[in-house]
Formats: sequence, structure tokens, C-alpha cells
Amino acid sequence: QVQLVESGGGLVQAGGSLRLSCAASGRTFRRYNMGWFRQAPVKEREFVSAIRWSGGLTTYADSVKGRFTISKDNAKNTVYLQMNSLKPEDTAVYYCAADPGSWATSRSPGEYDYWGQGPQVTVSS
Repeated sequence: QVQLVESGGGLVQAGGSLRLSCAASGRTFRRYNMGWFRQAPVKEREFVSAIRWSGGLTTYADSVKGRFTISKDNAKNTVYLQMNSLKPEDTAVYYCAADPGSWATSRSPGEYDYWGQGPQVTVSS
């Protein structure tokens, strides 16, 4: 069982930065691939970024590549999403998630077993 508690959402102007944190409980955290997803109103939940359990591999959606950075601190049981050069279209509820499965399916929300509560990120123009 893994519980995820997120923090760091809020309101920021376009071009600004925010860092989301996701603190996990559970001794097996370091064995989970971790992902970030987001969901805007009347839209489906979409993949943002993922990091392999070892921290050696990362992947990003094209829409955030070069602006967002995912990282993982196994000693603190925490995964981060640094978001720079934010745009109004980044406005959404952001969810972190834990996946005990294959890295090959890390972009699929259906593969994730555990989810955080989803802080709101709002980017004003």
C-alpha cells in the first residue's frame, strides 16, 4: 500500500514557476515508477511526466518537454515536478501516481495503482 500526499500547487502568472512535491508512505516506494498527470476541466486526464523507480530514466509529454523536470528522492520518499515557463494551457489539477509495473507503460494512467489528491495549478495570462 502506498499513500501519496501532494503539495505546491497554486496561482502563478504566465512565465512563472512552481514546484510540486509528492510525499509517499510505504517501504516499497523506491520500487515504484512515479508519474505526474493533469486534468483540465472537461478534458481527459493526460500524461505529463514519469520517472523510473531507479531514477535513471525520465519521460515527458511533448507539451512540457524542456519546461518541466521530474526528479525523485528515494531517501525522502518524495517525487518532484519543477515547472518553469508556465503557460495558461498548463492550468489543471495535477496528480502524482505510483506504478509498480513496467516502465514501458508508464505513460498510461490505467497502469498506476496509487494516486495523490491532486492540487490545482492555475496560470494566469
